[in-house]
Amino acid sequence: MSQPAMTPEQFEQALRAKGAYYHIHHPYHIAMHNGQATREQIQGWVANRFYYQINIPMKDAAIMANCPERDVRREWVQRMIDHDGAPGEEGGIEAWLRLAEAVGLDREQVISGELVLPGVRFAVDAYLNFARRASWQEAASSSLTELFAPHIHQSRLDAWPQHYPWIDSSGYDYFRKRLSEARRDVEHGLKITLQHYTTLEAQQRMLDILQFKLDVLWSMLDAMSMAYELKRPPYHSVTEQQVWHRGLGV
Repeated sequence: MSQPAMTPEQFEQALRAKGAYYHIHHPYHIAMHNGQATREQIQGWVANRFYYQINIPMKDAAIMANCPERDVRREWVQRMIDHDGAPGEEGGIEAWLRLAEAVGLDREQVISGELVLPGVRFAVDAYLNFARRASWQEAASSSLTELFAPHIHQSRLDAWPQHYPWIDSSGYDYFRKRLSEARRDVEHGLKITLQHYTTLEAQQRMLDILQFKLDVLWSMLDAMSMAYELKRPPYHSVTEQQVWHRGLGV
């Protein structure tokens, strides 16, 4: 006899318990929060994270392309607007570029993607490919790392101005903006998830999907740790030059 499904309350609790593996607990992020990160490590994080930022609206577009439900698309499209911006309005990607400038990076160099580490690129590409190939419900539910996002944004707003006075305060607009957006997105994504996964097998599948997304975020910081903390970037034992591929969309 198959085991009964978790109740919606139990399922939501199991999803929230995955927060124990959110990248806020990664040593790289802890160092940034505690004021122990160097300028290079902050800049490296901002430059690499930009690749994640520009792929988020493409992930959301893939979900919408696979979703036949008009009401869901009407609500989900706001996520793309949040990142890409509406005509005459700045979106999250532009706000992130201002963060890049605030930490001393060259805007065009960040846009070029030449600073993106292979490990970061591979992790983000895996997430985008999953969203394109999975069912729209599974891809939508993978976004539920947003359950833990407001806390991470608030922690940056609280800690970074104290520890890194060299960062221009205008760069923090992205984090301020995401505080309310992430909470709204969580409500929508959680509603879809709790309604769709109604058997124990499906619920376990969703927990695995959420773990995959957590793996993506953690792996990004692993790559940055190797490059900017341990001073062991790709091919470090062969050359000091950045020989890894740099073009976007490769």
